[in-house]
Amino acid sequence: MSVSSHSRSVLFAAGTAVAAIALSACGTGGTSSSSGSDTNLVNADAGASLEKEGDRLKAPRLTGETVDGKKLDTADYRGKVIVFNVWGSWCGPCRAEADHLVKVSNDLADDGVQFIGINTRDPQTSPALAFEKNYKIPYPSLHDPAGKLLLRFPKGVFNAQTVPTTIFVDRKGRIAGRIIGGASEERLRGMLNPILAE
Repeated sequence: MSVSSHSRSVLFAAGTAVAAIALSACGTGGTSSSSGSDTNLVNADAGASLEKEGDRLKAPRLTGETVDGKKLDTADYRGKVIVFNVWGSWCGPCRAEADHLVKVSNDLADDGVQFIGINTRDPQTSPALAFEKNYKIPYPSLHDPAGKLLLRFPKGVFNAQTVPTTIFVDRKGRIAGRIIGGASEERLRGMLNPILAE
């Protein structure tokens, strides 16, 4: 093997390792996990899963206080497609995906799609509020510093080590899919389009 092709191989291997780390998102620290290997979600592509309609698990009802001090009850959005985005102000991939979430949320607000953030591992609300103001987040976010709300999801749906994660709930209140790691506009629409078509 020539020096040039060896260098390219080393660079490719390094790039692959970096990509794997990026896919694990902000995978460090903190809270208890409701994850497991027994998820029913079917892998659609790297980091994104869409569940067959007949096999979907019921989404939990979440209630609590938002980062701006208001009360939120997900039962108020019954009949809508709900998109939960788990994020933290400390999370780089959360910042990278924010503009995509804002655009899709604004575009689909009149189509019966409700985005709801779940802010985790921010002990105080001030960093979360600054994040929302900076990115002009148009939807509410529950403040869940210890991850207690996340534990309400069925085992295998959410891994507390992987933030951000986006979870999609269909109009019947069932978990239809998820994106693990940062969500692009294309990936968000690719997940939502078949759910909206049901």
